[in-house]
Order: sequence, then structure tokens, then C-alpha cells
Amino acid sequence: MDTPVKVKKGAGGRKGGGPKKQSVSRSVKAGLQFPVGRIGRFLKKGRYSQRVGSGAPVYMAAVLEYLAAEVLELAGNAARDNKKKKIIPRHVQLAVRNDEELGKLLTGVTIASGGVLPNINPVLLPKKTNESVAKESKSPSKATKSPKKA
Repeated sequence: MDTPVKVKKGAGGRKGGGPKKQSVSRSVKAGLQFPVGRIGRFLKKGRYSQRVGSGAPVYMAAVLEYLAAEVLELAGNAARDNKKKKIIPRHVQLAVRNDEELGKLLTGVTIASGGVLPNINPVLLPKKTNESVAKESKSPSKATKSPKKA
């Protein structure tokens, strides 16, 4: 009275025709936004070593995600300081160069359209003498006018 159970072909090694489980990516398992599988594929295809462990792409994705988040946060702050809503390369440049650790990491990197940090050597600034300091403190509202040329 036993009826033979038909096994469906292409069931992926599973017995029976039950519902297939939804696959969960390694990025979701690790709680990351960066693609763990893609980074693993690049590590293998890049021939950086003969073998790549299963934890290496997860760790690398986590490090890259952290660095990207750090740079974007600082660049967003720089954009907000300049009263802009969009992050432009200038904001990334200001963020990276004003941060000690990121500046050290990206010391040899040129950011296109980033410009340079505003910096004037103190030697080039005009020297204040005692007389000019005394005059400025007495009448700060009056602006000194240059004499007209005859």
C-alpha cells in the first residue's frame, strides 16, 4: 500500500517539492551595505593570493564601508558649513585634509576639482605696529582712506 514518492528533478538536493527558502546574501548576514560577494570575486580574480578565506571579503567590505561612511560624514559637514545641500569634490577635499587620520591615509592622493586648503603663511601677513594698534583701538568705526593721486 506504500505509494512511491516522486522526487522532482532540479530540486537542488532537497527531497520533495516543498517551498524553496529565500537566499540571504553574505552582506545581509554581516549587516553590511557593501557587497561581500563582489569583493570576494574581485579578490579571487585579482590573483592577490592563491587562496582567499571566507572571512576576508567580509572584513574588507566592513573596512571599506567604514571608510566611506567616515569620508561622507565629514564631507557632509563641510557642505553644511558652506550652506550647500550637495556634496562636491571640494567638500571631500576639505573633509579629508582637515582630518588628521584621513589626511595621513590619503596623503599622496589628488582629488580632482578639490582645490587646496585655504592657508596664508604668517610671514606674508602685514605686521601690526604699536602705533597702528593704538589708532585702531581709538576709532574702530572710521575706515582709513587712501589719499587721492594728483
